[in-house]
Amino acid sequence: MKAYNKENIPLAKVLRKNMTPWERKLWYDFLRNYPVRFQRQKAIGNYVADFYCAKARLVIELDGGGHYTPEQAEKDEQRTYDLSAMDLTVARICNLDVDQNFCGVCEYVDRLVQNSLPQSASLTAPSSEGALDASASKE
Repeated sequence: MKAYNKENIPLAKVLRKNMTPWERKLWYDFLRNYPVRFQRQKAIGNYVADFYCAKARLVIELDGGGHYTPEQAEKDEQRTYDLSAMDLTVARICNLDVDQNFCGVCEYVDRLVQNSLPQSASLTAPSSEGALDASASKE
């Protein structure tokens, strides 16, 4: 388990109860039932991540318009740096993408998870038939 600032737990609970529309959409329409467990509003270090997958060592941050000011961009850069220093991958996704390209966002998250898992932990292990078919087509 990642170390966290215990003072962030009450904030995380409030954020879970007051998710943004984009967080709700990503959570209820994709991550909640994803085969690899995600947590929402997870305290990690001195931060509260929007979504966290421990198995994939992945943090997903949804960024709205306020994240594109110079001040907030600098804070986000520091946050990404600090989380990356904990050997985590940080994916920043724009709220607009959740609105306009939800399938693409889901595919992107799935790819990040798949690429981070060891081959033995893959969500869908290839069948022996698939391996035979693939080798036969190379001949």
